[in-house]
Amino acid sequence: AGPFLDIIRRVKQETKYPVAAYQVSGEYAMICAAAERGWIDRDRVMMESLVGIRRAGADFIITYFAVEAAKALLSTSRSG
Repeated sequence: AGPFLDIIRRVKQETKYPVAAYQVSGEYAMICAAAERGWIDRDRVMMESLVGIRRAGADFIITYFAVEAAKALLSTSRSG
């Protein structure tokens, strides 16, 4: 989904239908590998990536981060 945020936005604007986006395994692996090397904060980049896809217009996001993101969102909603 990351490289196609402009396409997601355009499809959403022109069709008004619900849009699903798939964060491919390469995007997931890239974030995980950079985090393992200490180059990035894994949780922050994970959420930034997913929020970017959502802001582009995706109503549904298929991602390998699904369980982690759900837990992060639940803990944020409980603490706020």
